[in-house]
Amino acid sequence: MGSVFSPYYAWARRSGVVDPDNHCALNVALYSRNAKRWTMTERAARHCFRDAHQFSIGPSQLRWDGQSLVIDIHEVAVPWPHSVRGQVRVHPKQLFNFSTPIDAKGLHRWGPLAPSARVEVVMDSPAQRWQGQGYLDSNEGDEPIDRSCREWDWSRSPMKDGSTAVLYDIQGQPDQGDKLLALRFTPQGEVVTFDAPQRQTLQPTLWRLGRRMRSNGNIQVAEQLEDTPFYQRALLHSHLLGEQVQSFHESITMSRLVSPVVQAMLPWRMPRRA
Repeated sequence: MGSVFSPYYAWARRSGVVDPDNHCALNVALYSRNAKRWTMTERAARHCFRDAHQFSIGPSQLRWDGQSLVIDIHEVAVPWPHSVRGQVRVHPKQLFNFSTPIDAKGLHRWGPLAPSARVEVVMDSPAQRWQGQGYLDSNEGDEPIDRSCREWDWSRSPMKDGSTAVLYDIQGQPDQGDKLLALRFTPQGEVVTFDAPQRQTLQPTLWRLGRRMRSNGNIQVAEQLEDTPFYQRALLHSHLLGEQVQSFHESITMSRLVSPVVQAMLPWRMPRRA
């Protein structure tokens, strides 16, 4: 809803206050070596519906059945129009009611709903199925994120005791200051702070996007999942809290996101149904 990545939402805001319900999308990214798919079709409010238990975005929907989050996917990939249909079930191991500001003014907030979860994936198109470890969180904001943030690096790392360690390393705009979150979410429902390691600079991506990660030892890129002009997503092998961990890591640079060139490119990855 009102995605920070939506060029249509950004263009509409130039005319004043805009309803974020008019800019909704379900992003699906499949990284299978023989069937890569990407969908992020934005839909206007007339194609969407939501209440306390269900959120429909065009033909796709998310619903809570009392025990798990069920995501019914019925989308079309871009740029090649392949069908993407299937269902994802997210079974939280522990639900959290935790939210914290990520900027100096408290206008942007983040919190994990299920830092550790079991995920079941059954895809009809492309035909795939698997299950494994998952994660579910939430971001919300009262202003465009580029007004307070210059760039960030974020990671989550499953730990041996079943907890999840999250590092949120945010470089704010000059009048905002930086912020670092180092939090461990335990299977017992506790949120525990820890001392973050020193920041290390990783090799830039193919798009020459800078990225950083905090680790107690060497860092290795296990798999590059996304590499775009303003955003990257990767699996890393790193060291944290005395353990060797596999970290899901992302970086974003706001000056690139809001540049006119990138905004003009985004519709190729994010078409809109008005």
